[in-house]
Amino acid sequence: MSLTNPPSKKAVRSGAGSGQNVKFARRTSSGRYVSMSREDIDMSSEMSGDFSNYTVHIPPTPDNQPMDEGSVAMKAEEQYVSNSLFTGGFNSVTRAHLMDRVIESNVNNSQMTGSKVGSSCHMPACDGSAMVDERGLDVDPCECRFKICHDCFIDAQKSGGICPGCKEPYKTEEFDDDTLQMTSNNNRSKLPPLPAPSSGNNSKAVMATNKSILMRNQTGEFDHNRWLFESSGTYGYGNALRPNPDDVDDEEDISIPLNSEKAWKPLTRKIHMPAGIISPYRLLMFLRLFVLFFFLAWRVKHPNEDAVWLWLMSIVCEIWFAFSWLLDMLPKLNPINRATDLAVLKEKFETATPSNPTGRSDLPGMDVFVSTADPEKEPPLVTANTILSILAVDYPVEKLACYISDDGGALLTFEAMAEAASFATIWVPFCRKHDIEPRNPDSYFSQKGDPTKNKRRLDFVKDRRKVKREYDEFKVRINGLPDSIRRRSDAFNAREDMKMLKHIRENGGDPSDQPKVPKATWMADGSHWPGTWAAPSADHKKGDHASILQVMLKPPTPDPIEVTMDEDQLIDFTGVDIRLPMMVYVSREKRPGYDHNKKAGAMNALVRASAVMSNGPFILNLDCDHYIYNCKAMREGMCFMMDRTGDRICYIQFPQRFEGIDPSDRYANHNTVFFDGNMRALDGLQGPVYVGTGCLFRRFALYGFDPPRATEYKGWFMKKEKKNNFKDPESETESLRAEDFDSTLDSALLPKRFGNSAALADSIPVAEFQGRPLADHPGVRHGRPPGALTAPRSPLDPGTVTEAVSVISCWYEDKTEWGDRVGWIYGSVTEDVVTGYRMHNRGWRSVYCITKRDAFRGSAPINLTDRLHQVLRWATGSVEIFFSRNNALLASSRLKFLQRVAYLNVGIYPFTSFFLIVYCFLPALSLFSGYFIVQTLNVTFLIYLLIITLTLIALAILEVKWSGVGLEEWWRNEQFWLISGTSAHLYAVVQGLLKVVAGIEISFTLTSKSAGDENEDIFADLYIVKWTSLFIPPITIMMVNIIAIVFAFARTIYSEVPQWSKLLGGAFFSFWVLAHLYPFAKGLMGRRGKTPTIVFVWSGLIAITISLLWIAISPPKSSGSSAANGGGFQFP
Repeated sequence: MSLTNPPSKKAVRSGAGSGQNVKFARRTSSGRYVSMSREDIDMSSEMSGDFSNYTVHIPPTPDNQPMDEGSVAMKAEEQYVSNSLFTGGFNSVTRAHLMDRVIESNVNNSQMTGSKVGSSCHMPACDGSAMVDERGLDVDPCECRFKICHDCFIDAQKSGGICPGCKEPYKTEEFDDDTLQMTSNNNRSKLPPLPAPSSGNNSKAVMATNKSILMRNQTGEFDHNRWLFESSGTYGYGNALRPNPDDVDDEEDISIPLNSEKAWKPLTRKIHMPAGIISPYRLLMFLRLFVLFFFLAWRVKHPNEDAVWLWLMSIVCEIWFAFSWLLDMLPKLNPINRATDLAVLKEKFETATPSNPTGRSDLPGMDVFVSTADPEKEPPLVTANTILSILAVDYPVEKLACYISDDGGALLTFEAMAEAASFATIWVPFCRKHDIEPRNPDSYFSQKGDPTKNKRRLDFVKDRRKVKREYDEFKVRINGLPDSIRRRSDAFNAREDMKMLKHIRENGGDPSDQPKVPKATWMADGSHWPGTWAAPSADHKKGDHASILQVMLKPPTPDPIEVTMDEDQLIDFTGVDIRLPMMVYVSREKRPGYDHNKKAGAMNALVRASAVMSNGPFILNLDCDHYIYNCKAMREGMCFMMDRTGDRICYIQFPQRFEGIDPSDRYANHNTVFFDGNMRALDGLQGPVYVGTGCLFRRFALYGFDPPRATEYKGWFMKKEKKNNFKDPESETESLRAEDFDSTLDSALLPKRFGNSAALADSIPVAEFQGRPLADHPGVRHGRPPGALTAPRSPLDPGTVTEAVSVISCWYEDKTEWGDRVGWIYGSVTEDVVTGYRMHNRGWRSVYCITKRDAFRGSAPINLTDRLHQVLRWATGSVEIFFSRNNALLASSRLKFLQRVAYLNVGIYPFTSFFLIVYCFLPALSLFSGYFIVQTLNVTFLIYLLIITLTLIALAILEVKWSGVGLEEWWRNEQFWLISGTSAHLYAVVQGLLKVVAGIEISFTLTSKSAGDENEDIFADLYIVKWTSLFIPPITIMMVNIIAIVFAFARTIYSEVPQWSKLLGGAFFSFWVLAHLYPFAKGLMGRRGKTPTIVFVWSGLIAITISLLWIAISPPKSSGSSAANGGGFQFP
């Protein structure tokens, strides 16, 4: 097995490497299924049999295009694939179920499953639709224009290839290929070996590899001279041979000048922070570190002799806080900003050049992953809006593919996605016609303000009104799907019960002994849903169902499709490209006894399926509630990947922005300090961490390979040593092999790492090559020639989809390195951080892309309980990282020192909760005991405290300046840091220790996403109080500090010698604690001051317990007289 070329059509169709067969089922109009073999639908070999005796090699030009003899059959086959639901799994045969409908409403998009576009089949007793092309026009395989459907066409071919209309043999070689647009769709398997990175002249590499056959001059006519030069061919019959270069006169100039007179322009710029801000920031950071060192030294040398226990607890906590502060601040030494140039990207990749004369997009392919698991907690309408924003994104349609992972296998999600694909027929062209932003219909129609701003087309208002009505109907259909599916299933199940009862009576059986018929969930076409049923049954329940794969929108044509106004059209889309990107529904196989690894396992299943089907070299992953807010976000990310040093970038992380957050941001949901401060600072090192969504990956980096070049930092002084990880091939045109990417990997070890799919293995070098930046600069060491990605992709065939079903089965990852080195990493609830860490540890770099218009927007839990549970999950993952081999202390020499410090802080920060809780109790203990953490409030202590406080304020102000974070946002972050540190982080450490020591697994529930009811208060969840044990520590801290303040104040007033200094010292720190816990207390009050009774019960019990405990420790001293009279109190 070698990593050279993509798998051939024949290899893929035969299921090479999968070990599985595919069976096809044709559903007749009567509902009966007829099994069909692979040979029944693969007509290309039969149709070319009469012409296989000889071949004349004529150079292909636009004037003389080679006829694809099986083009009609391939078009029919592609239509068959897009209308079939593929299922399969472990120890089962992969089946293709032909569906005449996927939703109950009509479908008028020729790209979509169950499309009713086109004429009816003219065959007697057939109710099928005639074959259509991408425009929805009828495909006529015969000159007589006899309309025929796919199934009848196959039957006619099996019966001798006679047209049922004119009774003449089909003449497919004379069919108009321009109508089918299939001329070059089958050329992927015939491409020459992939060129290796050029080590010499870039223009030579361009000339040697770019063999474009669609060269046209400025007038639009075919340029024969240019074709002869770039194809190295000569006109004539027989084999086209290029003259020997030695026979060419040296004085004859045969070169064609490239656009070398244009200056090279970078796609991105790195913008450093102004020296007037960053220099004082660094100075103050080291000044505070210097002061902290001397302060802690002074504290150690001056203990409180009266309360050593109080002093010891305080000094231990303060040393840890200083260490934690240092881990947090050191990575912030070099924050940077970045800027992109979309005009240069368009000029380089989508403008006509000598290497790309047609101007077709030369951008690499993009696969977008959207994950969902439970339609009850993640409403299908939210997911559908996210899908619509992806389908309408401003990226070449033919280069884009959208994959939806439904880990719950729910029919509700399946039909909701089908409805979204149907509505996209209207929504996507509408967005392109009027430059709509954002392209999430729910967010767009919910915007406040004038919708006509910056709109110039006179028909905008009319079109918007029509689309708004269609969207309202779309929402009603989505909301009605649960009832529709239930009623449909009840009707079909009742029919099955009647059939069973009738069968028993006909056979003379006892109707009372009727066997129980499983209550199945039924699809719109009247067949069983292969996924999870509403009434769980064997092979049809959560955690136990077959693999499901449905191509809901088949791949579009390589060229734009524009239509003219028709009476049947709702909106005039004249001059607008109506194509839609490929869209695939995927639900991986789940079986009892297998560890499916939650979201990470679902993502890896999508990686494998997409590699077989579309193999986009870049992957964008989004949560189901994170939609594309900026339609050019993908282009912004591609600027970094395609820039001069882009081949070393493993992923582009975009900041997370949220909607539906309360105006005061009570619980720091926006998290701007992290996304605008910490992440921007990490961008100046080796790159930001991966945060789970809104991330653009390089597929090749996800496969666990090292970057082409890496820098190693060795020794105490971190001496740099650069290393080239790619082996240079012997010639420029030699393809890279497995050992060229990884010296420890050869062809025999490929199944061990990636599994036994030959198609997946063969796709790896293709993805690596297509993901390279252009070789248009001397600094690009691993580039590709311009125009190499302008060829259209191959159409899908049953063999390809069968292979995709095979790689998402539950057994595929057994004894492979998926989840260990390849793909998303398993073993942690925060698989995102671990996955990014592994890439950085191998020497890759990442980039933080902050766009002027937010790239993505999503939702976040505004309820206090949900927010704390979310933080609990993150903190638990950090504890798991600390106790695993992913601890930054064990990182390789390719990880920068400050990047190592940042990852170390990720694993350590939850442990601060122990010290934080103790420190929050110290003011109360001080007030109860009458002692303070120092012997006396002398001048030295107060000066140290003042300097530390002032430097902290100055650092906060400067950080607000360079990060753009508001001062109020910074304060909200500080408040929630204490709230989460005294609750969720403490529980996370306990759970992490239980998992490490006792092996107790941790289970988390999905964070519920709101569908956003327009008739309800969008902030209603903010006031709902859901009791959780996470509330106990913060409530205890609040009550103890409040009681301590009252107790100390009363004692000071009634004492003979009031010690106000000790009262003020303890009260100051108590108020500091209470000020941080104010949002927590406000959240407990709910709406209009309503507090659950349990809060008062817990508070009273805690206060009484602490009071009794203190009396037991330090009982009150009574006078002699009162003791004699028995009036003194003594704790039993």
